[in-house]
Amino acid sequence: MKVIKRDGREVEYDRNKIAVAIEKANEGVEPGERISEDKIYNIVASIESRGLKTMHVEDIQDIIEQKIMAERKFALAKAYIKYRYTRELVRKANTTDDSIMSLIKNSNKDVMEENSNKNAIVASTQRDLIAGEVSKDLTKRVLLPEKISKAHEQGVLHFHDADYFLQSIFNCCLINIGDMLDNGTVMNGKLIESPKSFQVACTVMTQIISAVASSQYGGQSVDIRHLGKYLRKSAEKYRSHYQEIYAGKMPEDVIESLVNDRVQDELKSGVQTMQYQINTLMTTNGQSPFVTVFMQIEEGYEYEKEVAMIIEEILKQRIEGIKNEMGVYVTPAFPKLIYVLDECNCLKGGKYDYLTKIAVECSSKRLYPDYISAKKMRENYEGNVFSCMGCRSFLSTWQDANGEYKWEGRFNQGVVSLNLPQIGIIAKGNEELFWQLMEERLSLCFEALMCRHHALEGTLSNVSPIHWQHGAIARLKQGEKIDRLLHDGYSTISLGYIGLYEVTKLMTGVSHTDPKGTEFALKVMTRLREATDTWKRITGIGFGLYGTPAESLCYRFARIDKERFGSIEDITDKGYYTNSYHVDVREKIDAFSKFTFESQFQTISSGGAISYVEIPNMRHNLTALEEIVKFIYENIQYAEFNTKSDYCHVCGYDGEIEINDKMEWECPQCHNKDQNKMNVTRRTCGYLGENFWNVGKTKEIKARVLHC
Repeated sequence: MKVIKRDGREVEYDRNKIAVAIEKANEGVEPGERISEDKIYNIVASIESRGLKTMHVEDIQDIIEQKIMAERKFALAKAYIKYRYTRELVRKANTTDDSIMSLIKNSNKDVMEENSNKNAIVASTQRDLIAGEVSKDLTKRVLLPEKISKAHEQGVLHFHDADYFLQSIFNCCLINIGDMLDNGTVMNGKLIESPKSFQVACTVMTQIISAVASSQYGGQSVDIRHLGKYLRKSAEKYRSHYQEIYAGKMPEDVIESLVNDRVQDELKSGVQTMQYQINTLMTTNGQSPFVTVFMQIEEGYEYEKEVAMIIEEILKQRIEGIKNEMGVYVTPAFPKLIYVLDECNCLKGGKYDYLTKIAVECSSKRLYPDYISAKKMRENYEGNVFSCMGCRSFLSTWQDANGEYKWEGRFNQGVVSLNLPQIGIIAKGNEELFWQLMEERLSLCFEALMCRHHALEGTLSNVSPIHWQHGAIARLKQGEKIDRLLHDGYSTISLGYIGLYEVTKLMTGVSHTDPKGTEFALKVMTRLREATDTWKRITGIGFGLYGTPAESLCYRFARIDKERFGSIEDITDKGYYTNSYHVDVREKIDAFSKFTFESQFQTISSGGAISYVEIPNMRHNLTALEEIVKFIYENIQYAEFNTKSDYCHVCGYDGEIEINDKMEWECPQCHNKDQNKMNVTRRTCGYLGENFWNVGKTKEIKARVLHC
C-alpha cells in the first residue's frame, strides 16, 4: 500500500509508524486508559484489511481515532488527537530549517541554481536567499490556498517568485526613465534634479536602475533614446564654452572639431560609467540589477543623430567587454541589450545599416544584442514598437485619457506557469480527458494569479517611493494606494506555459513541427490565449499569455513528472521540457525554418515570447548572421542567437579545450583545471547541438553527448 502525504507525495506504507504514534499517546495517559499491544496491532490490521492500494495519511489517522473511541478509551483518544496536532505543528514550524541550513552549507542545489545571476556563497546574497526561504514557507503554509500550494508541489503549475510573495512588490517593469531624468526624482530622501550633461545623466540613470531593482524582483528595461537630449546638452555646453573663448580667433570648423572631440570623449566615458556601474553595483536582492537596454532609432525623432551615436558606443564597448579579476576582457552579464530592426537599419541599404553590422559583430562575440523586428511588432501591437520588460514579458496596449499609447511606467504583477506535458501524461492520448483537465488547471491558474493580484491591492506608495512616488512607475502621494495601477489593463499579469512540444508528442504521437502536431499545438495555444483574454474581459486586469523564459522550470517540471510517472521516452527521460512553444533542441531544423515556424506562436503569445537559434562558430559566420538578421526583420518579432563554444571563466579564453577519455580538461591559456570554472563542448564527433553538462553545479562531473 502507498500512503499519500499532506503535500501530495506517495510513500511506502509503514505499519510501525502507526504503532509508535499510538504508543506515544499511551505514554501520556494513566495505565487504566491505555490499550494493549494486541489491540494496537488489531487497529493496524483493520487498516491493512481494507485492501486499498493507496490511503491518505489523514484517513489513516481518522480510523485510529475511531478505533480508540470504540474501545471507550476517551482519554487516550484525546491524547492521540493532541499528539497528532502537535506533530502537525512541529512539521509546519520546521519546514524551512533544512532548506536554510543547507543554504548556509552551500548544499541547497535548487536554491543555488534557481537564479544564475546570484552568487549563493556570498554572505550578503545568502541573507536575501534566507529571507526568500522564509517567504516561500509562509507563502506555502499561510498565504496561498492549500490547493494552490499542492498544485505547485505536484508540478501542476508553478507559482513563480514565492520567495518574494511575502512582500507587496511586483515582478518587472519599464522604468519611466524619461520622466525621471527630465523632471527629477528623489533617492534616499535626496532630490536629484534633471542632469545638465550626458555623463551625469548616465550616472543618474544607473543609480535609478539600482534603486528600482532593490525594491522589486524580475527585471527592468530602459529606453536609451532618453539620453539623446543630454548628449546634445553636453555638445551645446562645449560649443558655448569654445565659442566664448575662440570666437573670431579660430575658424568655425576648428571650433566644431573641438566640440566633437569633447562630445566623443564624454560619450565614451558616459557609456563606460553606465556599463561599469551596472556590473559593480549590488542591489538588496544580492545581485547586479537585472536591466535591459532598449536601442531603437526612430527616424524623425528630435535626437535621432545623438541616439545613433549612443547605440554605436554601447555596441562597441560591449564588443570589447569588461576586464575580470585576471585582467582579461570577458562578456558582462548586464545590461542585456535589445536592438530594434527597422527600415532604416535592416541591411537593405538604410542609412543606419552600419550600426546593424556592428550589432551583428557584437552578437558573434558576446551573444548580445537580441533583435526585435519593428515591422512584425507593429503588426502585433497596433502599430507600436516598445521594449519588453527586463524578464522578456511584453505589455499589452494601453491608452491614456487622451488616447495616447503609454508603455514606460508600466509593470507586471507576477507570473504563474502551467505544466502542459503533465496534462498529456495523465490524458494518455484521450483528447476529451485532455481538454477537461486543461479547463480544470486553467481555473486553478486563474485562482493562483488572482492571489498575486489581491496581494498587491491596498499597497501604499510608501512601500517603494522610487517606484510609486518619484517617477519610476508613478508620482502618487505619500500614503496613496497603488490600486488604480493594478486595474483597467495598466499593468499586466502573466500566464506562462512549458512544454508545447512534449504535450503535442504525447497527444498526437508527433512533434508540433509535423502538420498533424502543429494543428493540435495551435489549438492548445489558442485556448491558452482565449483564457487570458476572457479573464481580462471579466476582471479588467491585464492578463497576458507569456512564453516563459524559465530554463530552471523546464527541468523542475520534468523532474517532478519523472518522479511521479516514471521514465517516458522523449518526454521525462530527457531530463527537461522544452521552453514554451520552442522546437526541441534535438530536431534537425535550420535557422530560417525554425524562426518561420515559431513566429506563428509568438503572435498568439503576445504577453511575451522570444525565439533563438544555435549557430556554431559565430565569429566566422558574420555573413550568415547578417542574412539571418535580415530574415528576422521580415519574419519574426523577437529573436536571439546562441552558440556552443568552450570558455574558461578564470582567464576568459574561449578557444577549443580538449577533453580526455576521463572527462578531464584544462585551459590551454592559464592551465586552470577547475572544471567548475569552464564551459566545454564535446568535440569528439563534431556535434554542436544540445549537450547536458552539470559543470559549475557539483564537483562530480557528468556528461552526455546526444550524438555520440
